[in-house]
Amino acid sequence: MMACPDASRRRFLQSTGTAFAALLASGCTTRALTTAAAASSPFGPLVPDAAGLLDLPQGASYRVISRLGDVMDDGLTVPDKADGMGCFALADGSLTLVRNHELKVEDDPGGTLATGFDHAPGGRTLPGGTTTVVLDPASLTVKRQYRSLAGTIRNCSGGVTPWGTWLTCEEDVTLPGEDAGKAHGWIFEVPADAAGLVDPVPLKAMGRFRREAAAVDPRSGIVYMTEDRDESALYRFIPNRHGHLAEGGRLQAAAIVGLPADTRNWSGTAFAPGAWAGVRWIDIADPEAPDDDMRFRAAADGAAIFARGEGIHMGDGEVYFCCTSGGAAGLGQIFRLVPSGNGQADRLQLFFESGDKDQFHYGDNLTIAPNGHLIVCEDQGSDVVDNHLRGITPQGEPYPIGRLRIQTELSGACFSPDGSTLFVNAFSPAMTFAIRLPEFYGLSG
Repeated sequence: MMACPDASRRRFLQSTGTAFAALLASGCTTRALTTAAAASSPFGPLVPDAAGLLDLPQGASYRVISRLGDVMDDGLTVPDKADGMGCFALADGSLTLVRNHELKVEDDPGGTLATGFDHAPGGRTLPGGTTTVVLDPASLTVKRQYRSLAGTIRNCSGGVTPWGTWLTCEEDVTLPGEDAGKAHGWIFEVPADAAGLVDPVPLKAMGRFRREAAAVDPRSGIVYMTEDRDESALYRFIPNRHGHLAEGGRLQAAAIVGLPADTRNWSGTAFAPGAWAGVRWIDIADPEAPDDDMRFRAAADGAAIFARGEGIHMGDGEVYFCCTSGGAAGLGQIFRLVPSGNGQADRLQLFFESGDKDQFHYGDNLTIAPNGHLIVCEDQGSDVVDNHLRGITPQGEPYPIGRLRIQTELSGACFSPDGSTLFVNAFSPAMTFAIRLPEFYGLSG
């Protein structure tokens, strides 16, 4: 289950006399919110940022640690469209962020890329990939930053692994032809300690589809993956050997036991908020198929249908993932998958469904705070001002924790390994924020 706040943090919150302390003290039973009213922030109102970038509650602070156009150590500049991101601790004590860039074929990669996975017919290395930012953990100053993957298309989100790598996902299924020399739609692995460009090896057994994000169960090594389509599937990859994804494995899609296969609730509440269902897994034939029809083939075999699966994150024995446009109001859902790990059926819950834009509007990337709260990035579109960072308590209560004041989406939320810093991106113009949360929030480590 989702981790409750530890006893010392709970005592601290209770001592403040806030209503939030009583909420935490009530326990960690889950209740999906269905009312129209959004909960106010337990940390007080958002304070307008004098710089006009990111509003936060009183006591929180941020700094921009990397932004579009900054000159990097490899001579390139920070590219645009910063999306999914993971944070790691290196052996020398440094912190490292591996950051996706969702660049299309025609986008500027931030300079001339000498090599990469694929090239346009004219020979230009395709612009997508990742950058790595190495930070001093105390001051959060940048020690170095550089390109770590190149030659891909639309690296949207991904996920961290227990063995210290970042799985970066192409949300693109371009075939060889006018724009590219190779098929795309793959997942690539980038070691957090890579000192420069990695060898770009597509993990083809994990499937070719418009993949959004990935989360790894540290017990089994199974990788759970989302797909950003209106009629997407939820996938899992069972590796032949734990921690060695390039050695192949088996790709499957989730099917629901005891409820209708369509979880979107667009035509009535087939999957009620708070409800649980059993899950069985269907093998996917021909995971490298060129036709971009994997979700349809899976559905024909009985797989569940989700509305734009996006951010996914592994918690304490359970996986949370966003469905951006799901729900009766079309404003977004969050599901919770609990792998059994003992040969029994896995379980799936509709943990949260938004009924009002002030609660939650198009959740995308998400992460889990050290106290078990979800932190979700809103993506109402890159032409919208006031995308929010939303917190969601273990009881299913949403609240605002930040508001982006510029016209773009939030993305890539992740905590430092010690829980003291929340990192998040503005998509375009690309910026990476480091947010310090006061201890009395109960979110940080």
